[in-house]
Amino acid sequence: MSPRSERLNQELRARSRERILAAALEVFAEHGYESATISQVTERAQVSRGLVSYYFRTKEELLAAILDQWLSSVFTLLDGLDPAAGPDQRLRTVIDRVLTTARERLAEQRLMLCLMVQPSTRTTYARVERSRAAEATAFENSLREIFADRGAADPAVEEVLWRSMMEGVLFKLAVYTDSYPLDAVRTRLYQLYGLTETDPAPTAADQAAPIRLRIP
Repeated sequence: MSPRSERLNQELRARSRERILAAALEVFAEHGYESATISQVTERAQVSRGLVSYYFRTKEELLAAILDQWLSSVFTLLDGLDPAAGPDQRLRTVIDRVLTTARERLAEQRLMLCLMVQPSTRTTYARVERSRAAEATAFENSLREIFADRGAADPAVEEVLWRSMMEGVLFKLAVYTDSYPLDAVRTRLYQLYGLTETDPAPTAADQAAPIRLRIP
């Protein structure tokens, strides 16, 4: 049997690393970062402790890799926007991408919100964010360009305000998953930024069931 090629070895290593990261993400989401153990990660990933240690010497290194992967996925939300499209179309696309990602990756979103603010993990998050400073700046500038093209007097403030609103939506969705009216909020965001021509008439269901954010 011929030896495996270096390319195949690299692919196998990459798959092993991704398998460990996926398992760690699930374990951290279920148990919290502080309570989670490397043993739980190895059991979930069905790999040896030695293999995890080969890629990540400590739990903090594993955390940093998860945060880095998450930030990378956030920055790709602006990929492929058509520069020839009007600013309204670009803003509409970004809003939809953010909300769709939040809906599809809710457990991950909930974990990331915790990791960003908890004292025990915030320092690691800040370090990872600094390592991605160039991409973060490019991300911010792309959003600010949209608002500048829409005629905003201060695109930087508009970008910060928009992100604050979106992150508030993500937080409430993470907490009140079953009762949060994500589709209605999307419609309202469209209205707020003038992305729709008219306000839709309230339906009978809307009138009969007022929105209350509650945890079941």
